[in-house]
Amino acid sequence: MTIKPIKTKKDYEAALKKIDQLFDSKPNTPKGDFLDVLVTLVEAYEQKHFPIGPPDPIEAIKFRMEQLGIKQSDLAEAMGGKNRVSEILSGKRELTVKMMRELHKKFYVPAESLLS
Repeated sequence: MTIKPIKTKKDYEAALKKIDQLFDSKPNTPKGDFLDVLVTLVEAYEQKHFPIGPPDPIEAIKFRMEQLGIKQSDLAEAMGGKNRVSEILSGKRELTVKMMRELHKKFYVPAESLLS
């Protein structure tokens, strides 16, 4: 078992195949340790070549609404009224800093998602 950096797509695909083969390896064994190192290398390659940006603020709000099982009317107080909520969620109006703070404080929408 040789460990080397993942530099090409071919290296990446080979690493994924090896991970699949070693997936059921027990921790703290030579195979388990090799799997752990290989997963770390794959994660580093993916972060460099397939970065995932922050979500769209509106999509983050909608996702949180779905998680909490709340409706637009439940956001009215935090966003300045039912009409304002509708305007924000349809993209007709921008979020204000005050709205972002309230959404983060009351509904735990991640601040970094609202700021992007």
